[in-house]
Amino acid sequence: MAQSVTLIFVVALILAFLLEYWLDQRQIKHVSSKRSKVPDEFADRISLEEHQKAADYTVVRTRFGMFGQIIGAIFLLIWTLGGGLDLLDQFWRAQLFSPVWTGVVVMLSFLVISELIDLPISAYRTFNIEQRFGFNKSTIGLFLSDSAKQMLLTMVIAIPLLWVILWLMQHMGDMWWLYVWAVWMGFTLFMLWAYPAFIAPLFNKFTPLEDNEHRTRIENLLTRCGFKSNGIFIMDGSRRSSHGNAYFTGLGKNKRIVFFDTLLESLDPEETEAVLAHELGHFRHKHIQKRIVSMAIMTLVGLGILGYLMQQPAFYSGLGISEPSQYSALLLFMMVLPLFSIYLQPIFSWFSRKHEFEADAFAASQSNASRLIQALVKLYKENASTLTPDPLYSAFHDSHPPAPVRIAHLTASQS
Repeated sequence: MAQSVTLIFVVALILAFLLEYWLDQRQIKHVSSKRSKVPDEFADRISLEEHQKAADYTVVRTRFGMFGQIIGAIFLLIWTLGGGLDLLDQFWRAQLFSPVWTGVVVMLSFLVISELIDLPISAYRTFNIEQRFGFNKSTIGLFLSDSAKQMLLTMVIAIPLLWVILWLMQHMGDMWWLYVWAVWMGFTLFMLWAYPAFIAPLFNKFTPLEDNEHRTRIENLLTRCGFKSNGIFIMDGSRRSSHGNAYFTGLGKNKRIVFFDTLLESLDPEETEAVLAHELGHFRHKHIQKRIVSMAIMTLVGLGILGYLMQQPAFYSGLGISEPSQYSALLLFMMVLPLFSIYLQPIFSWFSRKHEFEADAFAASQSNASRLIQALVKLYKENASTLTPDPLYSAFHDSHPPAPVRIAHLTASQS
C-alpha cells in the first residue's frame, strides 16, 4: 500500500510539473509572437516600446518562474521521499518535548527552512528582474529588514495558532476537524480585521489622503455608494517598487481604502474615482464575503480528507515518514495538496474574473467607464502587464480578465 501512495505522489508531481511547464512554454511563445505589434485596440494609447517592455518582462518572469518550479519540485522530493521531513521530526522527538510542542517546533522549523531557501530566489527576483526593468526601489537593507520582520511576525502568529490546532487534533477525538475548522475560520476573520490597522503598518507607512480634489470626489463617491470606512490612506509603495495599485481591506469598522502613492501620481481625480468605484464594486457585490464562504467550504472538505489520510499508515510511510503523527500528516497534506488542486485553478480564476467584471460594471454605473479604461491602460503601462497573454495560461494563472477582454467589456457598457 505504501508503494501505491509513493507511486501516486510521484505521478502527481510529474503531471503537475509538466502541466506548469507546458503552460509556461505556451505563455512565452504566445507573448513573444505578439511582441512586434501593439494590439489594435491599444495602438493609440500604448507605444510599441512600452508594449515590448511588457512582453520582455512577462517572458523573463515566466522563465524565472519555471526555475522556481524546478527548485520547488526538488525540495518537495527531498522533504518527502528523501527523508528530510522525517529527519527533522526525529531530531525534535529526541528533545523529549510533549507531542504538541514537538509538532509546533517541527512545523516552525519547516517554515523557517523554507523561508531561508526562498530568500535568495526572492532576492534575485527583486534585485535582478525587478531592477532590470526599472521597478525595484528597495535596498538590500530594507529587503533584509522586511524578511526579518516577516519571519518574526510568522513566529508570533504561528506558535499559538499551531499549538491550538495540534492540541485540538490530539485531544478532541473524531470531531477534531470541526473544532480545527472553527478555529481556522475565526483566525482568518480576525486577520482580515486586524491586518489593515496592526500588521500592514509594520511594513509600510499609511498617511491620510489630504489632496482636496481627490478627497472630495472620493468622499462623494463613498456617500453615493453607502460605504463607510475607517479612512482613506496613501501607502508609501514607492519605497519598494514603482508598481501601482489600490485596494480596500478589513472588516467591520476597521475597513480602510488604500492607494499606492505611485498610483495617485499617475491618475487624475476622475480616474482615481473610477478605480475606487471598481474597488467599491467588490464591496457592493459582497465578493469578500463570498470568498470567505467558499474558503470555509474548501477548508472543511480539506480537513475531512486530512482526517481520512491520518488514519492510513501508508500515507506516512509512502511519503517518507517513519513515525505517524498529527503534525506530520498536516505537513504532508499541505505539501502534497497543490499537486492535485492545480487542476481546480481555472475554476477559481473564472469566479475571480466574474467578480472583476461585476466590479467593473458597478464602476461604470457609479463613475465614468471611459475614465476607468484610461486608468487601467495607465496601470498596464506602469506595471508592464502584457496585453497579449496566452489564453490557456491566463485561464490558470490570472485572477483578472486579460486586458483586451476587460477593456472590451467596459467599452460595451458605454454603448
